[in-house]
Amino acid sequence: MDLKVPITIAFETTEDVIDARALLNLASGDIEGLAFDDYDAAAEGQPWRRKDYEFAAGTLSSHGRDVEFKVDVNGAGQLSISASELLELKTRAAALFAGKPPGR
Repeated sequence: MDLKVPITIAFETTEDVIDARALLNLASGDIEGLAFDDYDAAAEGQPWRRKDYEFAAGTLSSHGRDVEFKVDVNGAGQLSISASELLELKTRAAALFAGKPPGR
């Protein structure tokens, strides 16, 4: 079953935040279809390969509510979230989509 939802990702560097959009597969935790907003990765390199890269955070939004989560990047540049983070995200997203305040 294909359970992909749109997310935003913020790649944090020492001096900047690089914003992007992608799809999160809720079945596997894989993140696909990365598209940067106002950032030329071909010219400037992937954000996670920069010396000043710190971390990446994803956001799943619905009806004006957001759920944030940690994004992992492996050595090959594949984006995903960990199994434990995915389980927590699913729980919080279920409350979000049901219109209930997300728990923490």
